[in-house]
Amino acid sequence: MTDGTQRRSVGSLPEPNAASSRVPAALTRFVWAMWLGTLAVVAGFVRTDPAWAVDGLVAIDGLTVVMWSVVTFFSGIVHSYSRRYLDGNPNKTQFFVRIFAFTIVVMVVVAADHIALFAAAWLAMGLLMAELIGHVDGWPQARAAARSARRYFVGGSLLVAFSLTLLWSATGATSVTGILDAVGGLSTTTALLAAGGLVVAAMIQSALIPFHTWVLSSMTAPTPASALMHAGFVNAGGVLLVRFAPVVTVEPTVMLAIVAIGAASALGGKLLKSVQPDIKGQLGCSTVGQMGFMLMQAGLGFFPAAIAHLILHGFYKAYQFLSSGGAVEHTTPQSVSDHTVGFNGVGSIIVTLATGLLGGALFAVLTGKGTLANGGILLTFFVTFATLHAARSAVKHTTLPATLRYGAVPLVFFPAIIVYGAAYEAISFLLADLPVVTATTELTLLHGAIAVVFVGTYLAIETGVHEESGRLYVALLNLSQPVADTLLTTTEDYNEY
Repeated sequence: MTDGTQRRSVGSLPEPNAASSRVPAALTRFVWAMWLGTLAVVAGFVRTDPAWAVDGLVAIDGLTVVMWSVVTFFSGIVHSYSRRYLDGNPNKTQFFVRIFAFTIVVMVVVAADHIALFAAAWLAMGLLMAELIGHVDGWPQARAAARSARRYFVGGSLLVAFSLTLLWSATGATSVTGILDAVGGLSTTTALLAAGGLVVAAMIQSALIPFHTWVLSSMTAPTPASALMHAGFVNAGGVLLVRFAPVVTVEPTVMLAIVAIGAASALGGKLLKSVQPDIKGQLGCSTVGQMGFMLMQAGLGFFPAAIAHLILHGFYKAYQFLSSGGAVEHTTPQSVSDHTVGFNGVGSIIVTLATGLLGGALFAVLTGKGTLANGGILLTFFVTFATLHAARSAVKHTTLPATLRYGAVPLVFFPAIIVYGAAYEAISFLLADLPVVTATTELTLLHGAIAVVFVGTYLAIETGVHEESGRLYVALLNLSQPVADTLLTTTEDYNEY
């Protein structure tokens, strides 16, 4: 580091002392033991559907057991990966204490029933993530990124506290379950204000546009922290909406706004990704887009679909970040950049369209969504387009010969759709004890307008029309810039030793 307070070494990495080296190993084993424990909890929950709770303090329901098993699994992966990744780092023990504390706090968030405990855990979750973003000691850019993220997270926590206080004032209940039971008696104004605060807090947490700057500024975080952030932390926005589904579904206008916000971020994340030159920046913009898809599913009233999406996205994004070093290539400049879109011949068009359409049809058959004139049509519609995009990327970038490539893509994506449909049904079963699991949305002209705009923008992106505009490129480049103080300007800033 260029800062004078950073410890330096020459030659081999420093050896950690025996006392400090025991902490990472112990915490890693403990997290994996916790994961095994959560699997036992899930099994017990499925078999007996017990009412586990400490009245007014914590309540363990289907959402809790699902998220506990997912959070501890991702945390175990990150703990195990970090033991080697941080070898020789003088702050290795501190890092492990932070990611372990973060894991515990997230588990508290999904189990908390008292509104004060929920709000405090939500704030602690954000503060711990900010510390992980700025973990590297003596790196000014890392500390600047931590400060920027902290401001966003504190703002989101204040919105959560505002909504909970408003709901407590209106219902007199100090527990989440008590508030949700009394939602039917809320006035329109109270419901709109409380739901608005929760939706904006979810947008901040999930780094949706226009609150995406914090995630693009967080690339100073160690790679394991980035994996935990993109595989778990951003998912809390979806969990917040699912937990308070009875509040956000009171007013149809709120649900419609959620769909519009999600669609804007889904497309915006895709556009922002097209101007990112580095792998972690591209993954960050991908998260913005994927969280947009997740929010659309929640806005359509299919909360199990949102949870299934964020879990599967967590698996994908954790793998992408932890393997990002292997994706870096030394290449010479080309006239056509890697992010240029389009199709490679008629064969790729046919395979992409067939995979997307049949994938959407398969999802409709597996889940029963899209067969009635309601929000299920849009859900299947968005699944189809997500499959189209993924299939086009696979057809374009796979290095296999064309015949094998075109035949392999459907064979890969159809099982993936089956897995998604199965995850959706399993999570729907586990969430059956929530006050609102599915809130079927009646289609309106505004839903149709959102779909039309989505299709038009998507096709423009896929065919490369957007790359013809220099002004759009500059606008996207400006919109995707991290906070100025977090920018790295010299190669020495990367060198920790």
